[in-house]
Amino acid sequence: MLVSATDMLKQARKEGYAVGAFNINNLEWTKAILQTAQELNSPVMLGVSEGAGKYMTGFKTVAAMVKAMDESLGIKVPVALHLDHGTYEGSYKCIDAGFTSIMFDGSHFDIEENVAKTKELVSVCHHLGMSIEAEVGGIGGEEDGVVSQGECADPDECKRIADLGIDMLAAGIGNIHGKYPANWAGLRFDVLEKITEKVGADMPLVLHGGTGIPEDQIKKAISMGVSKINVNTECQLYFQEATRKYIEEGKDQQGKGYDPRKLLAPGFEGIKEIVKIKMEMFGSVGKA
Repeated sequence: MLVSATDMLKQARKEGYAVGAFNINNLEWTKAILQTAQELNSPVMLGVSEGAGKYMTGFKTVAAMVKAMDESLGIKVPVALHLDHGTYEGSYKCIDAGFTSIMFDGSHFDIEENVAKTKELVSVCHHLGMSIEAEVGGIGGEEDGVVSQGECADPDECKRIADLGIDMLAAGIGNIHGKYPANWAGLRFDVLEKITEKVGADMPLVLHGGTGIPEDQIKKAISMGVSKINVNTECQLYFQEATRKYIEEGKDQQGKGYDPRKLLAPGFEGIKEIVKIKMEMFGSVGKA
């Protein structure tokens, strides 16, 4: 059931759990995530980066695939099709393509330009019944060519963006994309606390870079207002490891094991496995 993310995140914020936003890169990933969400009766968000959208031949292709798959699989749980780390131009492309939610990442602009562009997109999205996420501060690492050192968000800037009427706020608190280094200092809960004080107890906060954050820190972040957690790298790793094992065991050389439907099946199951682990950790199971 394709919907905006507004209601699912309001419920998550109110009841103290988080909705997983899992990036999709192809049909197998999309199917695995949708089926797992349905099996666990969990709301879910399907994240699409601009790079992944281009790889899948465009946002219109992605939207058509997700809509058709949602219907053909009989998915009843709430599903939001969400642009991840979108540019200003990319946001409008997803609005036109039929996404139900977008993230406009204006964090690399100065605050005045971030506010101006976010305000404009809030008006457009809400007019169309879509949800919108904005970002303040930097998420460390690299995402589609955008590199950040993981600058912590300024709580006052967070309030300015939150007051524009956004549905969810991504604020850098020391989190990073990709694998976390051994010397990672951990999440800055002191910053998160100040942000929550500024934006209010009802604003769903977003934690990007959900791969590799220890479970105790995940749980604490949720208790402090994080209502959406993004996961991509861990899905990539599970998919890669399962596919590698299948080939190293020579199963692709047995019978018609080279058939893509068989070759990609272990990775498909790997995605389902990690999505289930994360949904249970986030507390979203049974909340649809």
